[in-house]
Amino acid sequence: MNKLTRADLLSLERYAAERDAFRARVFEHKRARRLAVGPNLTWCFEDRLTVQYQIQEMLRVERIFEAEQIGAELETYNPLIPDGANWKATLLIEFPDPAERQRQLALFKGIERRCWIEVRGHAPVYAIADEDLERENEEKTSAVHFLRFELTAPMIAALRGGAPLAAGVDHEHYRHWVNPVPEALKAALLADLR
Repeated sequence: MNKLTRADLLSLERYAAERDAFRARVFEHKRARRLAVGPNLTWCFEDRLTVQYQIQEMLRVERIFEAEQIGAELETYNPLIPDGANWKATLLIEFPDPAERQRQLALFKGIERRCWIEVRGHAPVYAIADEDLERENEEKTSAVHFLRFELTAPMIAALRGGAPLAAGVDHEHYRHWVNPVPEALKAALLADLR
């Protein structure tokens, strides 16, 4: 996929005028790109539009309008856009109660590396996690991780040919899967591939 440039971004003034409509469009788009894997993990698959929204919101909140700072935001967020042979997702670990969340994050260390996708007839592909920075320490993991799933050409061909897609987590304290991944999500993910 094409990375975003400054030319793709709206000025702060224009974004303020168009924000409500843009947000509504992005939220609808994101709905088909979310996958609940068990009761406490959500994968949000990123693409050019979701990343553009994130950058626009950062520029708005931080009141960023200088070229150098905009460039830094693009450099930070562009790596979340799929490259045509992979999928990229934000992993959210969700427990409403803060005390329970802290207990679970201690148990869930390494969970980001135990997330997988599987195209029927092919071996599972485990996530490459947190390439930008470490999100785990000796006590616990983070509630947010960034995942990349690399697909081979035969996997992509099988998906285009209608092969089902499954996804899951195989961690000693959290084993859940979705089989098959809903068709709306699979269609959205297929659009991310070359």
